[in-house]
Amino acid sequence: MKNDENIYYSRSVVKIIKKLIKSFPVVSITGPRQSGKTTFLKHNYPNYKYYNLEDPVVLDRIKADPKEILGDKNTKIIFDEVQRMPELLSYIQAHVDETQKLGNILISGSQNLLVSDKISQSLAGRAAYQTIYPLSTLELKKNNLYNQNKYTQMFFGGYPGIYSRKVNPNLFFRQYIATYVERDVRNIKNITNLAQFQKFIKLLAGRVGQVLNIASLANDTGISPNTAEEWISILEASYIVFRLQPYYANTNKRLIKSPKVFFYDTGLLCALLDIDSEKELETHFSIGHIFENFIISDCIKLINNRQLAVKLYFFRDKHGNEVDLILDNGSTQVPIEIKLSSTFNDNFLKGLEYWKNNFGNNETKPILIYGGNEEFKLKQNKIISWGNIENIL
Repeated sequence: MKNDENIYYSRSVVKIIKKLIKSFPVVSITGPRQSGKTTFLKHNYPNYKYYNLEDPVVLDRIKADPKEILGDKNTKIIFDEVQRMPELLSYIQAHVDETQKLGNILISGSQNLLVSDKISQSLAGRAAYQTIYPLSTLELKKNNLYNQNKYTQMFFGGYPGIYSRKVNPNLFFRQYIATYVERDVRNIKNITNLAQFQKFIKLLAGRVGQVLNIASLANDTGISPNTAEEWISILEASYIVFRLQPYYANTNKRLIKSPKVFFYDTGLLCALLDIDSEKELETHFSIGHIFENFIISDCIKLINNRQLAVKLYFFRDKHGNEVDLILDNGSTQVPIEIKLSSTFNDNFLKGLEYWKNNFGNNETKPILIYGGNEEFKLKQNKIISWGNIENIL
């Protein structure tokens, strides 16, 4: 059997990154820990010199003489986990300005490089950015890893290591959470009470898919609302969670103004909710929200992997009218409703009809994504199976 580090799963971002390398001096690849960034870089760019800045020996060597490491204008280099040495970015800036070569420097990190003023300023106009998330449903299918049981797929999530190592998701995510909290959080922000931070993540998981009430979350954790905001920002910066903002149409109706919080991976979400099996997930009180999380995070991966100019929102007004997801490309908005049920019901279209009647037009083509396998059209509504999310595009 192959060593798991040598197992490469094809990724949809490969075409985008090839284009970026031809157009920018530096390409920055970010994403959560263990989402497959290092394997992707080593597999696709074996002719680049590889430096892992998490190796203390390597880091000391680069710090001693970064100019020597950068080499001449023809040297191709990968700097992995570059957030360990932010000052390296200034040397990279000077190097690419001098050499004027495209695509010779690839940098990667498990923290969002765009949140650092130093990094974004150093490489302004010189770097392109691409995220590699855990495997999407489409990528799982392409690599023969996809499970047709939606509960199993949600429970396992999309982290490549679960599949390459054939490891139990609970074991994988227990180690993942411990590593993240004990090491990464301290590198981003010196949080002294790590147990309290772990409690915060679990409480946030319990609120997945709900409109976020910062004051309530802070009170239950025993921290201030400002600290809760700061901690969510840390989770966002390290690709654990994302905020889905409410959609504001040009209307006088009273709308919900707070965002919802979702996790990029439902396997991790299940672990934080102490769900031990697919069977337990199936009857969990939050299963509807977990399924919603699964679909929305997969939509984010799909849009990211194609670098589409599409923003995601949810819609809800004070009267309880809501749509789970709005895809907005600026000129058109596509309302998407998400239902766990394997059997279609006309009532599932209620929110979509409300949206179309109040904010849409004749060109509006609503979408229902549900837990069943059949796909069809009903009036102008497109009914899509949970396993074929790519069909939204």
